[in-house]
Amino acid sequence: MPRSPFAIRSAGRRSRSPGPPLRASAATWTGEGFREIATPKIVASATETGATVFALDYFGRPAYLAQSPQFYKQIMAGVLERVYETAPVFRAEPHDTARHLSEYLSLDAEMAFVEDHTTVMTVLEGTVRAMLATVRSRAGAAVGALAAPMPALGDGPFPRIHFADAQGLIARKTGRAFAGEPDLAPEDERWLGEWALREHGCDFLFVVGYPMAKRPFYTHPDPDRPGFSNGFDLLFRGLELVTGGQRLHRYGDYVAALGARGEPVEPYAGYLECFAAGMAPHGGFALGLERFVARLVGAENVRETTLFPRDVRRLTP
Repeated sequence: MPRSPFAIRSAGRRSRSPGPPLRASAATWTGEGFREIATPKIVASATETGATVFALDYFGRPAYLAQSPQFYKQIMAGVLERVYETAPVFRAEPHDTARHLSEYLSLDAEMAFVEDHTTVMTVLEGTVRAMLATVRSRAGAAVGALAAPMPALGDGPFPRIHFADAQGLIARKTGRAFAGEPDLAPEDERWLGEWALREHGCDFLFVVGYPMAKRPFYTHPDPDRPGFSNGFDLLFRGLELVTGGQRLHRYGDYVAALGARGEPVEPYAGYLECFAAGMAPHGGFALGLERFVARLVGAENVRETTLFPRDVRRLTP
């Protein structure tokens, strides 16, 4: 039977939902002034890319299952300043791999009045550390029973490396040629995970500054490095665990960003209204719970940490 992230045994007793990681994230965010929100899962437009959405007929109109609460949490950050949500998201990506699911539980946070993406990274690191501390105290015996060591955290903040520097490092050490590739392949992430543990004694690594071509249109560009973004991924033992960054916050920048990608403004009109009225600099992140637990317990397949997996082959039970 799959191991569920909601059923980690602690001291011989089964933990009740939502489980140690979720309790820790919610407690951390609440302590940092975040408020919990609940956003729609039937939406009018895609948030990431139209090629990866589940379409449905909504009373004669096209609609989609939400890939992310992205638009809504940005809107609410403009109202409540700091918000979070823990809820399922849906991805129609036709991947049949050990790391992908069509439905998974996403821990989303968004915050206003950030300096840039580094503010977001600091909050994320604190969240991850709190989740691990809670797992260690409440479910350490369960993790130990699976012969899975708790993650190494190093002696200081999680190490950080710029995307371009990461590619350069891999190229020098392995001879791999990237030729302008805008993303890291799974083998690159694994290599960087091993490098971070070897050089920094840490199972976590921030990769910052991904190319704008790879990031969603709402991502804020790096003002000092054209073509790169104020976006990041957090790798956990060589696997992308979190994606986040600073968002655009000016209406004109959104119109320009959509135009540069050849997308019309009209489908996003409701979303863009909040920026026309004024929005503080803001940013956020999303953490996939099943991937977190899979990496934590040493599961080779994310389905092992999903109670009822949904993927390209499975719809029941």
